[in-house]
Amino acid sequence: MQLVCPAGNLPALQAAIDAGADSVYAGFRDQTNARAFPGLNFSDEELRTGVAYAHARGRKVYLALNTYPESARLPQWYAAVDKAAEFGCDAIIAAEMAVLDYATRTHPSLARHLSVQGSATTAPALRYMHERFGISRAVLPRVLSLQQVERLCERSPVPLEVFAFGSLCIMVEGRCQLSSYVTGASPNRHGVCSPAKFVRWEEHPDGARSVRLNDVLIDRFQPREPAGYPTVCKGRFDVGGEIFHALEEPTSLNTLELLPKLVQAGVVALKIEGRQRGVAYVRSVTRTWREALDRYQASPQQWQLQADWQHALSAHAEGHQTTLGPYHRRWH
Repeated sequence: MQLVCPAGNLPALQAAIDAGADSVYAGFRDQTNARAFPGLNFSDEELRTGVAYAHARGRKVYLALNTYPESARLPQWYAAVDKAAEFGCDAIIAAEMAVLDYATRTHPSLARHLSVQGSATTAPALRYMHERFGISRAVLPRVLSLQQVERLCERSPVPLEVFAFGSLCIMVEGRCQLSSYVTGASPNRHGVCSPAKFVRWEEHPDGARSVRLNDVLIDRFQPREPAGYPTVCKGRFDVGGEIFHALEEPTSLNTLELLPKLVQAGVVALKIEGRQRGVAYVRSVTRTWREALDRYQASPQQWQLQADWQHALSAHAEGHQTTLGPYHRRWH
């Protein structure tokens, strides 16, 4: 089972590789990827350096090209595919059919992974993407129960990758409408849920802070209360006179306890979310999952969930709490 880890910049890529990642995924400094934050991602030269660093250690680099461009902007995504091939990336992760089609025709030897943004949750969808674009792997959306994942592993024509740890998304992947409603900028096309130019923080005399997204009040934090980056889905709102996380509480997916079941189901890769997170997060989370995977591989029958693993992961979780998300649902 491969461990796929986030690389928001070159130091994070190196930290992930050194901590035991089998592969990392990265993006360019533009809207071709779904983490287009200022100060994040890779220049051409940095990506070349990162690929060389990974390959020298027998690891892989996947390039995220997972947004949905307008037709007029497709050449920018095509150029990114060309660079992925030129720089020696081991695969692209894409959702837009035009991007996949271009890669299939122009660089047939460059592996193509279907992004979670492609929202493929059925065997027919996976078969279509495999037959039409020759995908060699698909990343499943974070909306499926464990039973659904098991069933797809049985029927899928390609190996499947699932998210193992990190932020959750309450929307069907690749179909978010919340931020575009508030800002007018679609995260599916512009690469970020809450574009920085729309974010405004306010300090209050009592030490509290409030944050607005395009003048919409998203949250207010008490003095010394941890404050995350503002997104509509994780904001606190006044609903019927009660202020609470009306859509989704800040929490992180953590499937470590399901590791044996995911292995037995046939999942080939576990993905750690978090290209927007720092080097300390990448190093700690990667090291923890590497140890758990190695220990399982060495002795599956004796494998047990360790409290120190869970403690290390909880320290990096949103709101310092974790969930199994849809994995625990009993209904299909």
